[in-house]
Amino acid sequence: MSFLNPSPAPDTRDRILSAAVKVFSTKGYHDTKVDEIVEESDTSKGAVYFHFPSKQRIFLAIVEEFTGLLEKKLLEAIEREPDGVRRVNAALQIGLETFGKYRSIAKIFLVQASGLGQTFEETRLDILARFAAVIKGYLDQAVAEGDIPPLDTEVASYAWIGAINEVVIRWVHTGQPEPERVLPTLRTILLRSIGVSEDRIHQLEQESAR
Repeated sequence: MSFLNPSPAPDTRDRILSAAVKVFSTKGYHDTKVDEIVEESDTSKGAVYFHFPSKQRIFLAIVEEFTGLLEKKLLEAIEREPDGVRRVNAALQIGLETFGKYRSIAKIFLVQASGLGQTFEETRLDILARFAAVIKGYLDQAVAEGDIPPLDTEVASYAWIGAINEVVIRWVHTGQPEPERVLPTLRTILLRSIGVSEDRIHQLEQESAR
């Protein structure tokens, strides 16, 4: 069981992570004190340091668990689709839905993890590279199947990551535009960018609306 899908009686570690999400998302990493996480989690400083040797490890644990959940959801959605274009579309939809469900963690993952030093930056870049590799793999499949014209799929995958990142960061800060509003427009823009035909885009829109 993860703090992202808590049980009715979460264990101490999950309570600490859930509390840390609330405090980090409100105060930011640098202004958060371990004592505040202790108070929010209704545990003790000894319990916090038993599970996490530092505030940094708490922060990284949140990022790592969210990344694992997002990867799991992406792969489950992708495996249900029969071809490369549908798989890329499914990845986009599930990614936005997951960020929408976990807005506080999205703020930590996409905003606060940037600019917090080399350890955080290496972790953030590694995570983005993993997701870009997933997108690249299915773009390669779409090229091989003739669904899209040949292109540099590595560059395209990072361009997709960048576009998604910017839209979600704006939503995290302002609440606009909502993920359900973003998906149709962003899907059209990104699929056009890799050469998917207008008829195929329209077909995907109809399938998603069902």
